[in-house]
Amino acid sequence: MNYGLAAKRAEYARNAVLSASPARLLTMLYDRLLLDLVRAEEAQQNANWPVASENLIHAQAIITELLGTLKTDVWDGAENLQAIYTYSLSALVNANVGRNAKLTRECIDLLEPLRLAWHEAAAQIPAAASAPFAGAVPAAAGIPGGVLGVG
Repeated sequence: MNYGLAAKRAEYARNAVLSASPARLLTMLYDRLLLDLVRAEEAQQNANWPVASENLIHAQAIITELLGTLKTDVWDGAENLQAIYTYSLSALVNANVGRNAKLTRECIDLLEPLRLAWHEAAAQIPAAASAPFAGAVPAAAGIPGGVLGVG
């Protein structure tokens, strides 16, 4: 493996996270969350429990980050989103402990429409004016790179 190239890729990814607008950062988190869930489901279906667990734990870390940064006093929909995150977090723990691909699929089906909605909302606003996302995700510097898999 070319470690110089890997280091450059990691640096590029870290810089992309640190310079991302709140809207872009939120869509990046959702993209990675769904990637983790799809990978986990595939691994569960193939009884590859270590890979399934690794991806489920990473998905849980992303949801925990989203939950921890959600500002329920900023917008009306935040409490409903908080409930979805809380349910998904619990379901993913159970999917991991119980090796239950159906729970993983349930979370994919629940979170994928949100991912698409955030992408659609992000596309509707100029990069500098991402105020609707302020209650959903903090500024880029507040998200640890490891949550996106870049740190």
